[in-house]
Amino acid sequence: MAVTLFTGCSSSKNNTPKNNSTKETSTDSSKADNEAENVVDTAGDKADLSDANVAVFYYTYSDTYIASVRTALDKQLDSLGVTYQDYDSNSNQTTQNEQIDTAISTGATLLIVNIVTSGSVDASQAIVDKASAAGIPIIFFNRAVEGDAEEGTVLGSYDKCAFVGTDAPEAGHMQGTMIGEYIVKNFDSIDLNGDGKISYAMFMGQLGNVEAIYRTQYGVEDANAVLKENNLPELEYFDSSNSDRYQVDQDGTWSATAANNYMTTNLSQFNEENGNMIELVICNNDGMAEGAISALNVKGYNLGDGSGKTIPVFGVDATDAAKQLIADGKMSGTIKQDAEGMADCIAFLTQNAAGGKNVMDGTDSYNISANVSNKIYIPYATYTGE
Repeated sequence: MAVTLFTGCSSSKNNTPKNNSTKETSTDSSKADNEAENVVDTAGDKADLSDANVAVFYYTYSDTYIASVRTALDKQLDSLGVTYQDYDSNSNQTTQNEQIDTAISTGATLLIVNIVTSGSVDASQAIVDKASAAGIPIIFFNRAVEGDAEEGTVLGSYDKCAFVGTDAPEAGHMQGTMIGEYIVKNFDSIDLNGDGKISYAMFMGQLGNVEAIYRTQYGVEDANAVLKENNLPELEYFDSSNSDRYQVDQDGTWSATAANNYMTTNLSQFNEENGNMIELVICNNDGMAEGAISALNVKGYNLGDGSGKTIPVFGVDATDAAKQLIADGKMSGTIKQDAEGMADCIAFLTQNAAGGKNVMDGTDSYNISANVSNKIYIPYATYTGE
């Protein structure tokens, strides 16, 4: 469920400082949103934040989900009336480190960081050390700053630090369950060659990224658990020669292009004519799902017009493009990663930090990690259409 704390309006920017105090509000009847409104009231959103100088670092602008977070966060920062500057690190940690140095040297009072090297203690600790030396707060978001084995190492090293993200395994579990339930309902139509098994392809966004690892693992494991409960055979990876049982974006950008290239090549060998067609496509994100669907379209599948067959394709993020593909009958489902909810939470922590409060002040209504007190999880949700 989305947690909405602030709403606002602005145009997008490219590394341009912004100070805009226009603001509009919206309401929702959900319990979570009511709790969020109470949090805002408690924090007091009338503090003068005009002296705040916020630097926001995105691992890349080209990631569709990250672009949606950026749009939402720009609106929230506009509504707070703070000066801020967005940076595109273009998937390069060295570039991001240099940008952070520049921001600090030019007077940044708060760092908001979508780290490039996900899960690397060395990379994230180096950034925390920069913030600590400057005496300014830092909010990490979306991409993990440490692995499970090091949990709390980085986030516990500085009292002006926080993380806003997701519980990494959750998306994989939810996607796997959704896929398993879909197959149970549609097994015969999915099994194109009638061999009693479902052949799947898996597109992984990035090696070493904890979200990608868990989505790749549980997207299949949890689907198999549902199938087993219903006395159906487990999924079978389409290419027996691939012991990894996934194809990964070698550039680590979770791109539609990578998935499209893989799927195009796959379909040249694994198809209905050869009796070994890929019958299910599982993707770590919606961008890769879009790429796979484009390749299927070329071969006459997933056209959404009632002509030809549809191969089930599942993703993660619930981007606008994916929602449209689902509405058009070209995609089967996705897991919503709440860009607005993430931006709202970051904005709330920004308000705390810029107002001189503890960055985690008034966050009791959020889903906070049981192990790390300054790590906030934004919940996922299944999406199969509205």
